[in-house]
Amino acid sequence: MSSLASQSSVKVIGANGQISLGKQFAGRQVLVEESEPGVWMVRTATVVPDNERWLHEAKASADLSAAIEWALSHPATGDNADAVLKRLTD
Repeated sequence: MSSLASQSSVKVIGANGQISLGKQFAGRQVLVEESEPGVWMVRTATVVPDNERWLHEAKASADLSAAIEWALSHPATGDNADAVLKRLTD
């Protein structure tokens, strides 16, 4: 059975309402949840923009995996580059 290590520290909220969590979190996005007044849970998060959310859906993920698998099994060559360029510009 694993135990969760908990580390506490005292921070001071500055006059501008900010708190520093340390340089190791610089630039990271976080979720701040207030469960009751004065009680906050801060968790690091990865935010997916709305216009990229479709990439994380099952069908898009499967299609992308299939495309990558095909590309790996069919390495690019310059054999028919002129024909491909002509087809793309027509």
